[in-house]
Amino acid sequence: MEKAALLAKVTEKTQQLYPQVVAYRRHLHQNPELSFEEYQTSAYIKSQLQLMGIDFEEVLTTGIVAWIEGKAGESTKTIVLRADMDALPIKEENKLDFSSQTEGVMHACGHDFHTANLLGVAHILKSLAHEFSGKVLLLFQPAEERIPGGAKGIIDSGILDRLGNHNIAAVLGLHVSPQLKTGQIGVCAGRFMASSDEIYLKIKGKGGHAAEPHRAIDPIMVAVQVLSSLQHIVSRKANPSIPSVLTFGKIIGNGAANVIPEEVSLEGTFRTMDENWRAEALQHLKLMVKQSTQMLGAQAELEIRNGYPVLLNNEALSIWFKEQMAQYLGSESVQEIPQWMAAEDFAYYSHCYPALFFLVGIKNEQQRLQYGLHNAKFDLDEQAFLNAMQAMALSALTFLGGNNE
Repeated sequence: MEKAALLAKVTEKTQQLYPQVVAYRRHLHQNPELSFEEYQTSAYIKSQLQLMGIDFEEVLTTGIVAWIEGKAGESTKTIVLRADMDALPIKEENKLDFSSQTEGVMHACGHDFHTANLLGVAHILKSLAHEFSGKVLLLFQPAEERIPGGAKGIIDSGILDRLGNHNIAAVLGLHVSPQLKTGQIGVCAGRFMASSDEIYLKIKGKGGHAAEPHRAIDPIMVAVQVLSSLQHIVSRKANPSIPSVLTFGKIIGNGAANVIPEEVSLEGTFRTMDENWRAEALQHLKLMVKQSTQMLGAQAELEIRNGYPVLLNNEALSIWFKEQMAQYLGSESVQEIPQWMAAEDFAYYSHCYPALFFLVGIKNEQQRLQYGLHNAKFDLDEQAFLNAMQAMALSALTFLGGNNE
């Protein structure tokens, strides 16, 4: 099918599906579930897939991999379309007809949008299976928000390679962006999102009276020295051309105005865009913690929980995607975006297969939809579904349909 005709068909189906996809999203938003606890979410997705007549398998208890076989010819080539579906431990502050009904849990990162969007794409691809050959895998992934994440477990299970005929040619995923205007498509080729490692540090000193610091080992002052020295990792050890961020967001002393505590706990993250430097930086961190605490007579207990790797957008796939979206949606709808220092477990797919993770704008200042991700007032412009569904559906149809010129 010619691209103009294909675009017309997909546009028509997208507009027809829009009310249904909005309903999907609002149901999911009302019923959020935390990582690895997405039981009702999974059941809801499976019920919708069954209504569409789409086969699926379960993975990691709550995960789902569905598939649609192309009918346009013989091919083993497979494309994977991924959506994450877990929520966050945040109490929603929005007053919506569909606000979260689960106390202290909220879809504050748009995963309700991602999942609803993929259900809409499933409708489109099922109805247009005669337009492509090969196979589309629809991956509804649990637990993006919580280390170790769901992506690595899904890869390790082998389900993608098995259902994908050991010929996965591309993995596509998207994320909503409050920084982009509604419907804008943002792409960054190469290194796109950072690695992230969690740091848990306990500094043990010797408690005492605030009037007698000489009889104590003040863990708060030791913590100050440790934090100061650790920032040298980014400012003096790192190559300035490699983005790196070391942030401690939690410090607990549990002393009092006149009490030097026994210990101080610190929690933070280290993020970077280079895997080799990541390993080196964590070694620097371990050494600096040990030296700084010992020098001041304290002891340290350090735990580093390795998180997600750097997300690598395949260069060729990124260029292809931008060209296709410019042709289908118009060049004004597609833009180059900078690297993003957040972390995403989609990164694991990018280390195993040609992968592309792109952003879809959901910002609408006129509707006051401008709060950031992980904010208790986060909401999004549902009009973004129109371009989001088209971007994913057209990518799959073009990739598997021979319209790659």
